[in-house]
Amino acid sequence: MTPPSDSPRPRRYGASILPVLIPIAVLIVVAVSVGSWLQFTERQVMDTVHTAGSEAADRVDVEATVQHVDAAARELVLRIRVTPRGTLGEEDGIAPVADLSLQTSAATLSDLAFKAHERLTTRDVQVAMTGGSISDYPFDTFETDIEFWAQLGGKEVPVRLLFSNNDTLFSISATPTSNPQEAVLGLVLSRSGSLLVFAVFMMVVMWALAASVLIGAWYLTTRSQGLVWPALAWMAATLFALSAFRNTAPGTPPIGCVLDWFAFLWAETIIALCLIAVVITSVRTALRRDHAHDTQGLSP
Repeated sequence: MTPPSDSPRPRRYGASILPVLIPIAVLIVVAVSVGSWLQFTERQVMDTVHTAGSEAADRVDVEATVQHVDAAARELVLRIRVTPRGTLGEEDGIAPVADLSLQTSAATLSDLAFKAHERLTTRDVQVAMTGGSISDYPFDTFETDIEFWAQLGGKEVPVRLLFSNNDTLFSISATPTSNPQEAVLGLVLSRSGSLLVFAVFMMVVMWALAASVLIGAWYLTTRSQGLVWPALAWMAATLFALSAFRNTAPGTPPIGCVLDWFAFLWAETIIALCLIAVVITSVRTALRRDHAHDTQGLSP
């Protein structure tokens, strides 16, 4: 009598999958840590307040905050809040003691004027930008300057400027200019780090999708697979999905920017040519097969 064979031991799925889960978990932790550090760094830059001008007790404080940057129009919207300090203001700076005139630089499209003893209100002004072009997106850079000097009752008074940025799509570096009576800042505007990372990621994805379609087209044309409708549907869907994906780029870049010439237009061209090549090759293969089948059917 033969002894019973040993039954196969059950496979330990937990032990086999553990070496795979550990590296994945480590990668997730590293990615989240790096992302948190980058987000914190960018948040610190956004919260930075740049100052320029006088520190005198009797002065006019000008809080200027960038609300929106329009790269296509080459201008930014600056929200201005004016507060007279010391003997220049009434009721803790709510109103000036005399008519207040706030002069701005040539890049700013309007000056500001406030009546004596009237409550000061927040104003929005437009500032023109120079240099750069939106066609360089996402590597476009612009420059401008903001300057304020004030006259209270016809006499020039010291000004202090407090500048900050609320537009998350742009990173702004400010360089103050020393002047005892005026407040001047030179600004350099470039795309924010998060936008730049996302735009580069989009270009990488576009090339990856184009390469995937190219490999699939090579396989179909060299294996004489005929009309493989799921593959054709995937290629056509990729062609149109890539266009929709491009339109999700933040900042609404125009057609013909760096993003297009570095990735989008070439990826669309490759996918379209691959789709046409696969259709032509597949139709020719299908016709040859039909012809061969008809010939065999007519033979005695």
